[in-house]
Amino acid sequence: MNQSFFRKPLIQSLFTEIDNSGLIVFRVIFGLLIFLESAGAIATGWVKETFVEPAFTFSFIDFEWLQPLPGNGMYFYYAVMSLFGLAVMVGWHYRVAMGGFTLMWTMSYLMQKSHYNNHYYLLILLCFLMLLIPAHRYFSLDVKRKPSLKKLTCPRWCYGIFFLQIGIVFTYASIAKLYPDWLDGTTIGIWFGYKSKLPVIGPLLAQPWIIPVVVYGGIFYDLLITPMLLWKKTRVLALIVSLFFHGFNSAVFHIGIFPYLMIGMTVLFFPPEKIRKIFLKKKPALADQPTSSPVYPKKVSLWMGIMTLYFLLQILLPLRHHLYEGNVLWTEEGHRMSWRMMLRSKSGNIYFELKDPVTKATRKVYPSEFLSGNQVGKVAIRPDMIWQAVQYLKEQHKKDGIYPEIYVHAMVSLNGRPVKKFIDPTVNMAEVPWKPFEHASWILPFSPTMD
Repeated sequence: MNQSFFRKPLIQSLFTEIDNSGLIVFRVIFGLLIFLESAGAIATGWVKETFVEPAFTFSFIDFEWLQPLPGNGMYFYYAVMSLFGLAVMVGWHYRVAMGGFTLMWTMSYLMQKSHYNNHYYLLILLCFLMLLIPAHRYFSLDVKRKPSLKKLTCPRWCYGIFFLQIGIVFTYASIAKLYPDWLDGTTIGIWFGYKSKLPVIGPLLAQPWIIPVVVYGGIFYDLLITPMLLWKKTRVLALIVSLFFHGFNSAVFHIGIFPYLMIGMTVLFFPPEKIRKIFLKKKPALADQPTSSPVYPKKVSLWMGIMTLYFLLQILLPLRHHLYEGNVLWTEEGHRMSWRMMLRSKSGNIYFELKDPVTKATRKVYPSEFLSGNQVGKVAIRPDMIWQAVQYLKEQHKKDGIYPEIYVHAMVSLNGRPVKKFIDPTVNMAEVPWKPFEHASWILPFSPTMD
């Protein structure tokens, strides 16, 4: 890369050293929250329900080799992750702890889909970004252990990558809400109906004005929150709105650490010197002005190439559902990892018809015969999980020397509409290969009418 490239103002700005106080404070917040997420998964029974009790776990397709540890292994797994979280918080062997947590969290994510959540995926991305930044250079046990690590500054890009990541997430979340079932309040009305018996907040959700406020408030919040945090004149207002917005979501939807993680990230948007004065009063003052010359890392061209590809992927991945035929809310093809949050409510029922190709005898198998309660509710409405359940039944019968034809009978309702057939019941799913880059023709087309 030629020298003129590095003389461009934007490039110089990215590698200019500025106060690292925001990163240091965010590291403490981030470490605490991932500790609480991991330890809380054990304490609330989430690990038991997700990994210990089920006889069969829905891993991401092609990651079936990632299976839960036997016995009480997953309790120890999450206990180790919680310890990594504490190590990140206090900055003890930061890179190792952050790398260990990132790897284990990603493996846990790929290990199961019954509790899929966009926020779990976002946490993987934030962990990756946290691995890149020198967030342990101050107020850490690493600095006490090795004083030469101490540093009061960091390159400006260490902040910028978080601005860009969060901007992508919330912008796509806003755009995804611009469809009829969100705009007319159907989707959020269904979700609020599930929460109507909550103490204190339940009666509020029944008020007629609350749905339009949430519908349009959600669109504008997601669209504007990043620029509002970036602009000095609206930054404090954005913080106040974020406290209310995420506090409301936490109270109503109980979505773990995500609301607090988003609130915690606001420290990255405020001037580092202001963060230093509030949280790190003993930290030496540093004029919040760029230094005279940028500091470029080794192999800067490779670094910039990797980050460009990473963010290009982040921009393109949420658009992939346009490559598939049909309504993504119905087919689920391209739904995951695209920030399409709280946009649909699906319910349904399913059973599998097993036919002996020799005797022609048939029998019905219901999901409750081999899946956990939570899995039963999910398998009926998610085509990839239906396909995986069929493969599981196929393999189980192969052990007995039986090679049945397997037909799926599923009825699904999308956003309160009448139920309709979801899967073509004439297709022998036992012989259907998984084609991740093609539309699954065995998913019947969506229509609002009842069959």
